[in-house]
Amino acid sequence: MSQSSRYNSRRRRASARYRGPAEPPAEGAAGQDNEPDQHEVARAIVLRQLTASAKSRKQLEDKLADRDVPEGVAQEVLDRFEEVNLVDDRSFAAMFVRSRAETRKLSRSALRRELQQRGITGELAEEALEQRTDEDETEDAHELVRKKMPKSIDFSDRKEVDKVTRRLVSMLGRKGYPPGLAFGVVKEELSAFGTEDDFSEPDPWPSI
Repeated sequence: MSQSSRYNSRRRRASARYRGPAEPPAEGAAGQDNEPDQHEVARAIVLRQLTASAKSRKQLEDKLADRDVPEGVAQEVLDRFEEVNLVDDRSFAAMFVRSRAETRKLSRSALRRELQQRGITGELAEEALEQRTDEDETEDAHELVRKKMPKSIDFSDRKEVDKVTRRLVSMLGRKGYPPGLAFGVVKEELSAFGTEDDFSEPDPWPSI
């Protein structure tokens, strides 16, 4: 399905969802004067969205489609916002990666998925993700594990150690960290926690 088809499909769904009671048709010039200018409506919607928080162009397109703004009007308004740098997917992507990495410690693969959901793909996404290094990811993974580590662990109880290991590895997996890195970080943190036991990888691997 083309982008135009998706936009119009979303408009139709929004129109059906928000359609209220039918109003009598306006008569004469007065009725025409009361008709809101679609470009002004679209601009107001975009400004409200940007005032609340930074948005990608796709997010704004989706919001305009939800409000039943015609695609042509939406594209013209968003083009103008881009011309004056109020909508800038490159800047948005860079800011988004910094913010999500700092607040949620997401891996690059998880950040890539979230960018894609907001319409940021390809070169723009990879450029933004270059801010994150392997060292950054490893450091964040260690920080996450230290925060989630139980206050006490009975290292003489193999089942308890395996349970803690699985839980921490799964937590990192949900953040997008690959199993090899996740297990290595958990093993290091458990060793530093108070044991020199040789941790073996859980078998089977937890679902992450």
